[in-house]
Amino acid sequence: MKVATFNVNGIRGRMPRLLDWLRDAQPDIACLQEIKTGDATFPHEPLEAAGYHVIWHGQPRHHGVAILSRTAEPAEVRRGLPNDDADGQARYLEADVGPVRVACVYLPNGNPVPSNNFDYKLKWFERFNAHVNTLVGGEVVLCGDFNVVPTNEDIYNAGSWRFDAVLQPETRAAYQRLLAQGWIDSARFLNPKGRGELYTFWVNDHAFRRNAGFRMDFLLLSPSLRSRLRASGVDAEHRGREKPSDHAPVWAQLRD
Repeated sequence: MKVATFNVNGIRGRMPRLLDWLRDAQPDIACLQEIKTGDATFPHEPLEAAGYHVIWHGQPRHHGVAILSRTAEPAEVRRGLPNDDADGQARYLEADVGPVRVACVYLPNGNPVPSNNFDYKLKWFERFNAHVNTLVGGEVVLCGDFNVVPTNEDIYNAGSWRFDAVLQPETRAAYQRLLAQGWIDSARFLNPKGRGELYTFWVNDHAFRRNAGFRMDFLLLSPSLRSRLRASGVDAEHRGREKPSDHAPVWAQLRD
């Protein structure tokens, strides 16, 4: 079973790139972030024509997440995190896909620092950590853009971005608290010394051409899935195509 995550940075404008990648990579399950369209305008027809069942949690012009499956139809469990009914941002979607629980995550960016945006990011992260702590005992994959660069080994030049929200000590500490629950960072687990080959985001084409990137898109596995992890990778070549997203797809292969 191949599970993948891809921040598409606007699904309506990136649909050709998304369909190219789905055809090339053939993921069984794909989680999308930053679809940037409302529920009523989500373009599900091309994805269904490509062979995927799809559910989505949209928001006009901002955020938004979706889960695609080539096999079992995703059975929605939750949209949005608990414990803040006033939070209207579409950043979380959770579904059962066959025997596996899949959570699609788009964590807030949080810039500038300090700001209300950064406060929201940290509060959202804590709500997320509290919720997924209740899931860690099952067969679960957390897929998404976490907007955190966990260590200086996960970025080409930490000094250049030291004031950005994705590198702040509070952001990194929240991510470490998440991992302490038992979640396994699939890419880092299989490639503990990896650096540039694990980058998933490049701020522009020039940065991509010189591989001045970050790693902040992750597939986190619950402990029960660790023995099934066979391979992982980043489809960085798709970042270099015409009119791409600024993120590259990330995938993990699990034994069925």
